[in-house]
Amino acid sequence: MIRTTRISMALAALLAWAAGPALAQDAEAIRMASLAATCAACHGTQGKAAPGGAMPRLAGLDAAYSAEQMRAFRDGKRPATVMHQIAKGYSDAQITALAAYFAAQK
Repeated sequence: MIRTTRISMALAALLAWAAGPALAQDAEAIRMASLAATCAACHGTQGKAAPGGAMPRLAGLDAAYSAEQMRAFRDGKRPATVMHQIAKGYSDAQITALAAYFAAQK
């Protein structure tokens, strides 16, 4: 019985170790989806704005271009009605991550 328990514990530890990177990737994906969800009200779910709408589609845009525009909003270099206020809440790392997330959406 003790030996079976030890084997089970060792197997559980091995499985947890092996799953670690996958769990970290899942957590990162959830974090990014949550961060990107703040954009959904205006730019659509996953950056897929309604065709013909006033707001631009973010999905599939070049990441460097998106990041540049977000920083311009944040830094007051690009005029906006709302985006300059929203962008002020993002760090450079968050802007880069959001731009990459939306670039990956098709």
